[in-house]
Amino acid sequence: MAGYEYVSPEQLAGFDKYKYSALDTNPLSLYVMHPFWNTVVKVFPTWLAPNLITFSGFLLVVFNFLLMAYFDPDFYASAPGHKHVPDWVWIVVGILNFTAYTLDGVDGKQARRTNSSTPLGELFDHGLDSWSCVYFVVTVYSIFGRGSSGVSVFVLYLLLWVVLFSFILSHWEKYNTGILFLPWGYDISQVTISFVYIVTAIVGVEAWYEPFLFNFLYRDLFTAMIIGCALCVTLPMSLLNFFRSYKNNTLKHNSVYEAMVPFFSPCLLFILSTAWILQSPSDILELHPRVFYFMVGTAFANITCQLIVCQMSSTRCPTFNWLLVPLFLVVLVVNLGVASYIESILLYTLTTAFTLAHIHYGVRVVSNLQQYWFPLLLINSEMKVRENFKRSLLIIVAGRIWGYSLNIG
Repeated sequence: MAGYEYVSPEQLAGFDKYKYSALDTNPLSLYVMHPFWNTVVKVFPTWLAPNLITFSGFLLVVFNFLLMAYFDPDFYASAPGHKHVPDWVWIVVGILNFTAYTLDGVDGKQARRTNSSTPLGELFDHGLDSWSCVYFVVTVYSIFGRGSSGVSVFVLYLLLWVVLFSFILSHWEKYNTGILFLPWGYDISQVTISFVYIVTAIVGVEAWYEPFLFNFLYRDLFTAMIIGCALCVTLPMSLLNFFRSYKNNTLKHNSVYEAMVPFFSPCLLFILSTAWILQSPSDILELHPRVFYFMVGTAFANITCQLIVCQMSSTRCPTFNWLLVPLFLVVLVVNLGVASYIESILLYTLTTAFTLAHIHYGVRVVSNLQQYWFPLLLINSEMKVRENFKRSLLIIVAGRIWGYSLNIG
Protein backbone atom coordinates (compact mmCIF):
# COMPACT_ATOMS: atom_id res chain seq x y z
CA MET A 1 0.00 0.00 0.00
CA ALA A 2 2.91 2.36 0.62
CA GLY A 3 3.46 2.98 -3.08
CA TYR A 4 -0.15 2.69 -4.23
CA GLU A 5 -1.11 5.24 -6.87
CA TYR A 6 -4.56 6.70 -6.20
CA VAL A 7 -4.44 9.14 -9.13
CA SER A 8 -4.76 7.55 -12.56
CA PRO A 9 -2.87 8.77 -15.67
CA GLU A 10 -6.22 9.96 -17.05
CA GLN A 11 -6.77 12.09 -13.95
CA LEU A 12 -3.23 13.49 -14.10
CA ALA A 13 -3.86 14.54 -17.69
CA GLY A 14 -7.18 16.07 -16.62
CA PHE A 15 -5.48 18.16 -13.94
CA ASP A 16 -3.26 19.66 -16.66
CA LYS A 17 -6.34 21.17 -18.31
CA TYR A 18 -7.99 22.28 -15.09
CA LYS A 19 -8.94 25.93 -14.56
CA TYR A 20 -10.38 27.24 -11.32
CA SER A 21 -13.98 28.38 -11.64
CA ALA A 22 -15.96 29.48 -8.59
CA LEU A 23 -18.79 31.87 -7.82
CA ASP A 24 -19.38 33.52 -4.45
CA THR A 25 -22.65 35.48 -4.15
CA ASN A 26 -22.93 35.64 -0.37
CA PRO A 27 -23.26 39.32 0.73
CA LEU A 28 -21.49 38.60 4.04
CA SER A 29 -18.56 37.12 2.17
CA LEU A 30 -18.44 39.73 -0.61
CA TYR A 31 -18.87 42.92 1.41
CA VAL A 32 -17.44 42.01 4.82
CA MET A 33 -15.15 39.00 4.82
CA HIS A 34 -13.31 39.47 1.51
CA PRO A 35 -12.29 43.07 2.33
CA PHE A 36 -11.16 41.81 5.75
CA TRP A 37 -9.18 38.93 4.21
CA ASN A 38 -7.61 41.29 1.64
CA THR A 39 -6.23 43.29 4.57
CA VAL A 40 -5.10 40.25 6.56
CA VAL A 41 -3.23 38.62 3.67
CA LYS A 42 -0.89 41.62 3.47
CA VAL A 43 0.41 40.71 6.92
CA PHE A 44 1.83 37.41 5.65
CA PRO A 45 5.32 37.41 4.11
CA THR A 46 5.40 36.47 0.42
CA TRP A 47 7.61 33.46 1.15
CA LEU A 48 4.87 31.83 3.25
CA ALA A 49 3.39 28.91 1.29
CA PRO A 50 -0.42 29.04 0.85
CA ASN A 51 -0.69 25.32 1.65
CA LEU A 52 0.98 25.97 5.01
CA ILE A 53 -1.73 28.55 5.76
CA THR A 54 -4.39 26.00 4.78
CA PHE A 55 -2.89 23.28 6.95
CA SER A 56 -2.47 25.64 9.92
CA GLY A 57 -6.17 26.51 9.81
CA PHE A 58 -7.07 22.82 9.69
CA LEU A 59 -4.85 22.09 12.71
CA LEU A 60 -6.65 24.81 14.70
CA VAL A 61 -9.99 23.10 13.99
CA VAL A 62 -8.53 19.74 15.09
CA PHE A 63 -7.09 21.37 18.23
CA ASN A 64 -10.53 22.76 19.13
CA PHE A 65 -11.99 19.27 18.71
CA LEU A 66 -9.35 17.72 20.96
CA LEU A 67 -9.57 20.50 23.55
CA MET A 68 -13.33 20.08 23.84
CA ALA A 69 -12.95 16.28 23.91
CA TYR A 70 -10.75 16.70 26.99
CA PHE A 71 -13.15 18.97 28.89
CA ASP A 72 -16.37 17.42 27.56
CA PRO A 73 -15.64 13.81 26.53
CA ASP A 74 -19.22 12.51 26.71
CA PHE A 75 -21.15 15.73 25.88
CA TYR A 76 -22.62 16.08 29.37
CA ALA A 77 -20.53 19.07 30.50
CA SER A 78 -23.20 21.60 29.51
CA ALA A 79 -26.03 19.69 31.19
CA PRO A 80 -27.45 20.86 34.54
CA GLY A 81 -25.69 19.36 37.55
CA HIS A 82 -22.47 18.53 35.68
CA LYS A 83 -19.06 20.21 35.79
CA HIS A 84 -19.10 22.79 33.02
CA VAL A 85 -16.38 23.60 30.51
CA PRO A 86 -14.21 26.48 31.90
CA ASP A 87 -15.02 29.92 30.48
CA TRP A 88 -11.48 30.41 29.15
CA VAL A 89 -11.89 27.30 26.97
CA TRP A 90 -14.90 28.82 25.20
CA ILE A 91 -12.89 32.00 24.52
CA VAL A 92 -9.95 30.02 23.14
CA VAL A 93 -12.22 27.87 20.97
CA GLY A 94 -14.07 30.95 19.66
CA ILE A 95 -10.88 32.81 18.75
CA LEU A 96 -9.26 29.75 17.16
CA ASN A 97 -12.42 28.93 15.20
CA PHE A 98 -12.54 32.43 13.71
CA THR A 99 -8.78 32.32 13.07
CA ALA A 100 -9.14 28.99 11.24
CA TYR A 101 -12.00 30.45 9.18
CA THR A 102 -9.85 33.48 8.35
CA LEU A 103 -6.90 31.32 7.28
CA ASP A 104 -9.26 29.31 5.07
CA GLY A 105 -10.31 32.54 3.38
CA VAL A 106 -6.78 33.92 3.09
CA ASP A 107 -4.89 30.92 1.66
CA GLY A 108 -6.24 31.38 -1.87
CA LYS A 109 -5.49 35.10 -1.79
CA GLN A 110 -1.93 34.34 -0.68
CA ALA A 111 -1.58 31.91 -3.61
CA ARG A 112 -2.73 34.55 -6.12
CA ARG A 113 -0.64 37.22 -4.40
CA THR A 114 2.53 35.12 -4.75
CA ASN A 115 1.58 33.74 -8.17
CA SER A 116 1.66 30.19 -6.79
CA SER A 117 -1.91 29.03 -7.48
CA THR A 118 -2.06 25.37 -8.48
CA PRO A 119 -4.77 22.69 -8.72
CA LEU A 120 -2.93 20.88 -5.92
CA GLY A 121 -3.49 23.86 -3.61
CA GLU A 122 -7.23 23.85 -4.32
CA LEU A 123 -7.42 20.08 -3.85
CA PHE A 124 -5.51 20.35 -0.57
CA ASP A 125 -7.80 23.13 0.65
CA HIS A 126 -11.11 21.47 -0.20
CA GLY A 127 -9.89 18.06 0.92
CA LEU A 128 -9.11 19.36 4.40
CA ASP A 129 -12.41 21.26 4.44
CA SER A 130 -14.27 17.99 3.89
CA TRP A 131 -12.63 16.49 6.98
CA SER A 132 -13.12 19.69 9.00
CA CYS A 133 -16.91 19.26 8.81
CA VAL A 134 -17.01 16.58 11.51
CA TYR A 135 -14.53 18.41 13.76
CA PHE A 136 -16.55 21.61 13.52
CA VAL A 137 -20.00 20.10 14.11
CA VAL A 138 -18.94 17.88 17.01
CA THR A 139 -17.16 20.79 18.74
CA VAL A 140 -20.26 22.97 18.42
CA TYR A 141 -22.33 20.19 20.02
CA SER A 142 -20.63 20.84 23.37
CA ILE A 143 -22.40 24.21 23.64
CA PHE A 144 -25.70 22.41 24.29
CA GLY A 145 -24.57 18.82 24.83
CA ARG A 146 -27.05 16.11 25.68
CA GLY A 147 -29.32 15.65 28.65
CA SER A 148 -32.53 17.43 29.63
CA SER A 149 -31.34 20.82 28.31
CA GLY A 150 -29.50 19.54 25.25
CA VAL A 151 -29.84 17.61 22.02
CA SER A 152 -29.85 13.82 21.87
CA VAL A 153 -26.83 12.11 20.32
CA PHE A 154 -29.03 10.68 17.56
CA VAL A 155 -30.42 14.10 16.64
CA LEU A 156 -26.85 15.42 16.49
CA TYR A 157 -25.96 12.44 14.28
CA LEU A 158 -28.73 13.49 11.87
CA LEU A 159 -27.62 17.14 12.03
CA LEU A 160 -24.08 16.03 11.22
CA TRP A 161 -25.41 14.35 8.10
CA VAL A 162 -27.29 17.52 7.13
CA VAL A 163 -23.98 19.41 7.25
CA LEU A 164 -22.10 16.65 5.40
CA PHE A 165 -24.63 16.50 2.58
CA SER A 166 -24.69 20.30 2.35
CA PHE A 167 -20.91 20.21 1.87
CA ILE A 168 -20.87 17.52 -0.78
CA LEU A 169 -23.73 19.24 -2.60
CA SER A 170 -21.39 22.07 -3.65
CA HIS A 171 -18.90 19.63 -5.15
CA TRP A 172 -21.71 17.67 -6.80
CA GLU A 173 -22.70 20.95 -8.46
CA LYS A 174 -19.17 21.47 -9.73
CA TYR A 175 -18.94 17.85 -10.89
CA ASN A 176 -21.96 18.50 -13.10
CA THR A 177 -21.66 22.20 -14.00
CA GLY A 178 -17.89 22.83 -13.86
CA ILE A 179 -18.45 25.77 -11.48
CA LEU A 180 -18.05 25.73 -7.69
CA PHE A 181 -20.92 27.75 -6.24
CA LEU A 182 -19.73 28.64 -2.75
CA PRO A 183 -22.51 27.95 -0.20
CA TRP A 184 -23.93 30.82 1.80
CA GLY A 185 -24.30 28.73 4.94
CA TYR A 186 -20.56 28.31 5.44
CA ASP A 187 -19.68 31.97 6.10
CA ILE A 188 -22.80 32.61 8.16
CA SER A 189 -22.25 29.55 10.35
CA GLN A 190 -18.56 30.25 10.96
CA VAL A 191 -19.08 33.85 12.03
CA THR A 192 -22.16 33.01 14.11
CA ILE A 193 -20.63 30.05 15.95
CA SER A 194 -17.40 31.95 16.69
CA PHE A 195 -19.55 34.67 18.26
CA VAL A 196 -21.66 32.13 20.21
CA TYR A 197 -18.51 30.55 21.70
CA ILE A 198 -17.46 33.93 23.11
CA VAL A 199 -20.98 34.69 24.36
CA THR A 200 -21.06 31.31 26.11
CA ALA A 201 -17.91 32.27 28.02
CA ILE A 202 -19.57 35.52 29.15
CA VAL A 203 -23.09 34.37 30.05
CA GLY A 204 -22.38 30.70 30.84
CA VAL A 205 -24.03 27.58 29.39
CA GLU A 206 -26.94 28.09 31.78
CA ALA A 207 -28.15 30.92 29.54
CA TRP A 208 -28.95 28.38 26.82
CA TYR A 209 -31.33 26.55 29.16
CA GLU A 210 -33.85 29.41 28.94
CA PRO A 211 -36.49 29.61 26.18
CA PHE A 212 -35.54 31.72 23.18
CA LEU A 213 -39.14 32.64 22.38
CA PHE A 214 -42.19 31.36 24.22
CA ASN A 215 -41.33 27.65 24.75
CA PHE A 216 -38.87 27.56 21.87
CA LEU A 217 -35.49 26.69 23.41
CA TYR A 218 -32.07 27.69 22.10
CA ARG A 219 -31.31 24.04 21.35
CA ASP A 220 -34.38 24.04 19.09
CA LEU A 221 -33.13 27.21 17.43
CA PHE A 222 -29.75 25.51 16.88
CA THR A 223 -31.45 22.52 15.24
CA ALA A 224 -33.83 24.68 13.19
CA MET A 225 -31.00 26.88 11.88
CA ILE A 226 -28.98 23.91 10.58
CA ILE A 227 -31.95 22.20 8.95
CA GLY A 228 -33.47 25.46 7.72
CA CYS A 229 -30.23 26.66 6.15
CA ALA A 230 -29.85 23.33 4.33
CA LEU A 231 -33.45 23.05 3.12
CA CYS A 232 -34.21 26.72 2.47
CA VAL A 233 -30.85 28.01 1.20
CA THR A 234 -28.26 25.37 0.27
CA LEU A 235 -30.49 22.81 -1.46
CA PRO A 236 -32.67 25.27 -3.45
CA MET A 237 -29.63 27.22 -4.68
CA SER A 238 -27.86 24.01 -5.72
CA LEU A 239 -30.88 22.80 -7.65
CA LEU A 240 -31.29 26.23 -9.24
CA ASN A 241 -27.65 26.28 -10.37
CA PHE A 242 -28.01 22.76 -11.75
CA PHE A 243 -31.21 23.70 -13.59
CA ARG A 244 -29.59 26.81 -15.10
CA SER A 245 -26.72 24.71 -16.40
CA TYR A 246 -29.23 22.24 -17.83
CA LYS A 247 -31.14 25.07 -19.56
CA ASN A 248 -27.90 26.47 -20.98
CA ASN A 249 -26.89 22.99 -22.15
CA THR A 250 -23.60 23.18 -20.22
CA LEU A 251 -23.98 20.11 -18.01
CA LYS A 252 -20.94 17.83 -18.08
CA HIS A 253 -23.03 14.68 -17.60
CA ASN A 254 -26.14 14.17 -19.68
CA SER A 255 -27.72 11.11 -18.04
CA VAL A 256 -29.46 11.24 -14.67
CA TYR A 257 -27.51 8.17 -13.55
CA GLU A 258 -24.10 9.73 -14.24
CA ALA A 259 -25.15 13.01 -12.64
CA MET A 260 -26.20 11.23 -9.43
CA VAL A 261 -23.23 8.83 -9.13
CA PRO A 262 -21.42 11.05 -6.54
CA PHE A 263 -24.29 10.47 -4.09
CA PHE A 264 -24.16 6.66 -4.17
CA SER A 265 -21.33 6.13 -1.67
CA PRO A 266 -22.45 8.88 0.79
CA CYS A 267 -25.97 7.46 0.81
CA LEU A 268 -24.65 3.95 1.38
CA LEU A 269 -22.46 5.26 4.22
CA PHE A 270 -25.54 6.86 5.78
CA ILE A 271 -27.58 3.65 5.44
CA LEU A 272 -24.87 1.43 6.93
CA SER A 273 -23.99 3.73 9.84
CA THR A 274 -27.66 4.30 10.66
CA ALA A 275 -28.33 0.55 10.50
CA TRP A 276 -25.49 0.03 12.98
CA ILE A 277 -27.00 2.57 15.38
CA LEU A 278 -30.50 1.12 15.18
CA GLN A 279 -29.40 -2.52 15.46
CA SER A 280 -26.65 -2.00 18.02
CA PRO A 281 -27.00 -4.39 20.99
CA SER A 282 -25.04 -2.03 23.25
CA ASP A 283 -26.53 1.25 21.92
CA ILE A 284 -23.15 2.18 20.46
CA LEU A 285 -24.02 5.81 19.71
CA GLU A 286 -24.99 6.46 23.32
CA LEU A 287 -21.86 4.67 24.49
CA HIS A 288 -19.26 6.25 22.19
CA PRO A 289 -20.88 9.20 20.35
CA ARG A 290 -17.70 11.17 19.71
CA VAL A 291 -15.85 8.21 18.19
CA PHE A 292 -18.85 7.19 16.10
CA TYR A 293 -19.22 10.73 14.70
CA PHE A 294 -15.52 10.81 13.88
CA MET A 295 -15.68 7.44 12.12
CA VAL A 296 -18.57 8.60 9.93
CA GLY A 297 -16.96 12.01 9.23
CA THR A 298 -13.64 10.45 8.23
CA ALA A 299 -15.25 7.95 5.84
CA PHE A 300 -17.29 10.80 4.37
CA ALA A 301 -14.17 12.94 3.91
CA ASN A 302 -12.50 10.14 1.94
CA ILE A 303 -15.55 9.78 -0.31
CA THR A 304 -15.68 13.54 -0.86
CA CYS A 305 -11.96 13.81 -1.63
CA GLN A 306 -12.34 11.22 -4.38
CA LEU A 307 -15.21 13.25 -5.82
CA ILE A 308 -13.08 16.43 -5.71
CA VAL A 309 -10.25 14.68 -7.59
CA CYS A 310 -12.73 13.57 -10.24
CA GLN A 311 -14.47 16.92 -10.69
CA MET A 312 -11.12 18.73 -10.95
CA SER A 313 -9.73 16.24 -13.48
CA SER A 314 -13.03 15.91 -15.41
CA THR A 315 -13.12 12.15 -14.88
CA ARG A 316 -15.91 9.83 -13.77
CA CYS A 317 -16.62 9.64 -10.06
CA PRO A 318 -16.26 6.10 -8.63
CA THR A 319 -19.60 4.49 -7.89
CA PHE A 320 -18.39 2.74 -4.75
CA ASN A 321 -15.87 3.59 -2.03
CA TRP A 322 -14.01 0.54 -0.73
CA LEU A 323 -13.99 1.84 2.86
CA LEU A 324 -17.63 0.82 2.94
CA VAL A 325 -16.69 -2.90 2.73
CA PRO A 326 -15.26 -3.17 6.29
CA LEU A 327 -18.15 -1.03 7.56
CA PHE A 328 -20.63 -3.43 5.95
CA LEU A 329 -18.86 -6.41 7.53
CA VAL A 330 -18.92 -4.78 10.98
CA VAL A 331 -22.63 -3.98 10.66
CA LEU A 332 -23.22 -7.58 9.61
CA VAL A 333 -21.34 -8.93 12.63
CA VAL A 334 -23.14 -6.53 14.99
CA ASN A 335 -26.53 -7.67 13.65
CA LEU A 336 -25.59 -11.27 14.43
CA GLY A 337 -25.18 -10.24 18.07
CA VAL A 338 -21.94 -9.45 19.90
CA ALA A 339 -20.96 -8.50 23.42
CA SER A 340 -20.82 -4.80 24.31
CA TYR A 341 -17.05 -4.72 24.68
CA ILE A 342 -16.60 -6.49 21.31
CA GLU A 343 -18.75 -3.88 19.58
CA SER A 344 -16.71 -1.11 21.17
CA ILE A 345 -13.49 -2.77 19.98
CA LEU A 346 -14.94 -3.03 16.47
CA LEU A 347 -15.82 0.69 16.49
CA TYR A 348 -12.37 1.79 17.66
CA THR A 349 -10.63 -0.58 15.23
CA LEU A 350 -12.74 0.61 12.30
CA THR A 351 -12.21 4.28 13.23
CA THR A 352 -8.44 3.74 13.41
CA ALA A 353 -8.44 1.92 10.06
CA PHE A 354 -10.50 4.68 8.41
CA THR A 355 -8.22 7.39 9.79
CA LEU A 356 -5.02 5.67 8.63
CA ALA A 357 -6.53 4.87 5.23
CA HIS A 358 -7.68 8.46 4.73
CA ILE A 359 -4.32 9.92 5.76
CA HIS A 360 -2.57 7.45 3.45
CA TYR A 361 -4.90 8.48 0.63
CA GLY A 362 -4.22 12.17 1.17
CA VAL A 363 -0.44 11.77 1.40
CA ARG A 364 -0.28 9.56 -1.69
CA VAL A 365 -2.50 11.84 -3.79
CA VAL A 366 -0.37 14.86 -2.93
CA SER A 367 2.78 12.84 -3.64
CA ASN A 368 1.41 11.57 -6.98
CA LEU A 369 0.56 15.08 -8.12
CA GLN A 370 3.88 16.52 -6.95
CA GLN A 371 5.84 13.80 -8.77
CA TYR A 372 3.88 14.52 -11.93
CA TRP A 373 4.05 18.30 -11.78
CA PHE A 374 7.56 18.85 -10.41
CA PRO A 375 9.34 17.98 -13.69
CA LEU A 376 6.85 20.17 -15.56
CA LEU A 377 7.52 23.05 -13.17
CA LEU A 378 11.27 22.63 -13.71
CA ILE A 379 10.78 22.72 -17.48
CA ASN A 380 8.56 25.80 -17.23
CA SER A 381 11.07 27.49 -14.92
CA GLU A 382 13.93 26.69 -17.29
CA MET A 383 11.95 28.06 -20.24
CA LYS A 384 11.22 31.25 -18.29
CA VAL A 385 14.91 31.65 -17.40
CA ARG A 386 15.90 31.21 -21.03
CA GLU A 387 13.24 33.67 -22.17
CA ASN A 388 14.36 36.24 -19.59
CA PHE A 389 17.98 35.70 -20.63
CA LYS A 390 17.09 36.31 -24.29
CA ARG A 391 15.20 39.49 -23.39
CA SER A 392 18.10 40.74 -21.27
CA LEU A 393 20.55 39.98 -24.06
CA LEU A 394 18.42 41.83 -26.61
CA ILE A 395 18.17 44.85 -24.30
CA ILE A 396 21.97 44.90 -23.82
CA VAL A 397 22.64 44.56 -27.56
CA ALA A 398 20.06 47.23 -28.42
CA GLY A 399 21.54 49.57 -25.79
CA ARG A 400 25.05 49.17 -27.14
CA ILE A 401 23.92 49.71 -30.74
CA TRP A 402 22.08 52.86 -29.68
CA GLY A 403 25.10 54.09 -27.75
CA TYR A 404 27.36 53.31 -30.69
CA SER A 405 25.10 55.25 -33.04
CA LEU A 406 25.21 58.27 -30.71
CA ASN A 407 29.01 58.20 -30.64
CA ILE A 408 29.13 58.09 -34.42
CA GLY A 409 26.67 60.96 -34.60
